[in-house]
Amino acid sequence: MSVVRIDHVSKDFRLGEQTVHALHDITLAVEPGVFLAISGPSGSGKTTLLNLIGCIDKPTRGKIFVNDQDVSALSANQLSDLRAHSIGFIFQTFNLLPVLSAAENVEYPLLRRADITPEERKRRVDYFLDIVGLSKYANNRPNQLSGGQRQRVAIARALAVKPSIVLADEPTANLDKVTGREILKLMKQINRHLKTTFIFSTHDQKVIDHADRLVQMEDGSITAFGVRNGKTWNLARVRSLPEDDDGDVSE
Repeated sequence: MSVVRIDHVSKDFRLGEQTVHALHDITLAVEPGVFLAISGPSGSGKTTLLNLIGCIDKPTRGKIFVNDQDVSALSANQLSDLRAHSIGFIFQTFNLLPVLSAAENVEYPLLRRADITPEERKRRVDYFLDIVGLSKYANNRPNQLSGGQRQRVAIARALAVKPSIVLADEPTANLDKVTGREILKLMKQINRHLKTTFIFSTHDQKVIDHADRLVQMEDGSITAFGVRNGKTWNLARVRSLPEDDDGDVSE
């Protein structure tokens, strides 16, 4: 069983009179519990692919399955419900609400879940703030926290819904090297402890060094798949890139 399955997916955008071909015929399966990095230069299509996996956007062609459910034809409300139950998000800009405390930011995505009682919300907030080492900062607002602490709040918020998948878009981009390594180490520990699938969009070598699976992209296509073997990668190259046409490629 794959936690994510992408079947011949392409994504086009309209930019004025021009069609932008962001993704070309992507096929990919992601196993449960992996720590996967999708790498590539700016404009390679990795963020577009992450947004499709996260049900933020829909493919132009092809199908996407999350936990064996075909999400390609779901309504906006159905996709919102799926995200609320199954997908956590971590962004490079943290995306915390400045007027809320750390605890309230972690609780926020749980408020639309009718199946979670106030007592359970409190338990989850306390538990995940403890996991990321921020229990004593529960009442601090984002402007009272360092960049690394804010990213830890974002990680706790993503985990609070108990998702099967956590998607992280360049999560270390706004952090210094030391803090970035600490955050990656923390996410790797969570991955091993909770068996949560992590999928990263990144061009940061530090993220790739922590991953156990690798997808390399260029010009909207997958160019290689990798499986870590100790400190080295076993890379399988994919077919050559499509010929350039009338559209640029968007990240």
